[in-house]
Amino acid sequence: MFRLRFTTMVEAPLTVAFDVARVLGRPWGTPLEEVVSVRPERDVHAARLGRGWVTHSRRFSATGAGTVVDEQVDWETGAPGRLGGLVDRLVLRRRITRAMQAHLDAYAAAAARRALDVLQVVGAAIVDDGRVLVARRSGGPYDGLWEFPGGKVEPGESDLSALVRECAEELGVEIVPQAFVGEVLLDGVVGGGEPGASTLRVWWARTTGAEPVAHEHAEIRWVGADELEALDWIPADRPLIPAVRALL
Repeated sequence: MFRLRFTTMVEAPLTVAFDVARVLGRPWGTPLEEVVSVRPERDVHAARLGRGWVTHSRRFSATGAGTVVDEQVDWETGAPGRLGGLVDRLVLRRRITRAMQAHLDAYAAAAARRALDVLQVVGAAIVDDGRVLVARRSGGPYDGLWEFPGGKVEPGESDLSALVRECAEELGVEIVPQAFVGEVLLDGVVGGGEPGASTLRVWWARTTGAEPVAHEHAEIRWVGADELEALDWIPADRPLIPAVRALL
């Protein structure tokens, strides 16, 4: 069996990176059959090629800069013994590498363009002295539920600029984002966009000193790691609790 690995940084949220990859497909002349598809985390496609076969797998991981896409291509020529290795070295490996490099360049550009049309949501896990700030919603479908402060990213605005702006509006404080915490798929419609296209991206942050005030929430509260699970969270924020607890 022969193998090549490729890693691409895509300036797009997980959902966009996954969906654009699916639309563009793979750079092979022979169609591959879907074996595994777990949106927006991974997919695997495979096909028989004469007496050989090929498997192409992808994994999508969230980072503060966007989505890292790790791709692996495994194949077998079907040729016996040393002949198979010779065919691989002289023909297949070079063709696969060239095809993947051209494909990934086009893919990264297409995903970055598509990301501009998808409304994103950002949140801040504001930490101070072993506690994190949580906010209780006032009104709307999630009235009374808890979340990390934040909001929607405006067109032309970066995620971090939106995060700083939203915290200033909601809490009256200036925050300094520190490290990326995680990304969660939002299943519904956000800002009139397509269902399931947006995600919530959360950063660990600190304030510059002022005490937060609840301008838009029913209540804000500083809580310790042992208090997080007991709160009634909105669905999008709950999956991030283990990562936030680790910060504390």
